[in-house]
Amino acid sequence: MKMLIVSDNHGWDSILTDLKRRYGGKVDALIHCGDSELTAEDPAVDGFTIVRGNCDTEDQFPNDILESVEDCRVFVTHGHRYNIKMTLTNLAMKAKETGADFVFFGHSHTAGAEMADGVLYLNPGSISLPRGRREKTYAIVDVSKSKIGVRFFDERHHEVADLACSFSR
Repeated sequence: MKMLIVSDNHGWDSILTDLKRRYGGKVDALIHCGDSELTAEDPAVDGFTIVRGNCDTEDQFPNDILESVEDCRVFVTHGHRYNIKMTLTNLAMKAKETGADFVFFGHSHTAGAEMADGVLYLNPGSISLPRGRREKTYAIVDVSKSKIGVRFFDERHHEVADLACSFSR
């Protein structure tokens, strides 16, 4: 199973269209962690499982989504309502409450992934306004029976190799 995770495009609609063109039919889920600053009717967000970020002004997207992708429970949020810039504890409590295997979030514009208590926490970074690095990033999560691989890519679809990681499942 493969999932594409993107966040914080802040109005840059053509990058979402580009991601759909490149990965549509090649991944099992297109996930957006908020701050698209687009409307639900915008063709760029069509096909994405998308949540509302703190810069999304309309109530058209839900704050959180819990969905199944194949045999995995995926919790998606922007992160601002869980204080993610200070701690992942609130997200960890939500993961436990929902039985999530994966927690995807944005908000901090900082790319990274970590495994804790059998749950993968992943922030794809920002595809438009990165912090902490110069690369604008999105992530691909590749799940097999024994391994979870995480790869990050820049807006030109070049891999950001030093961010790649893998975890036993």
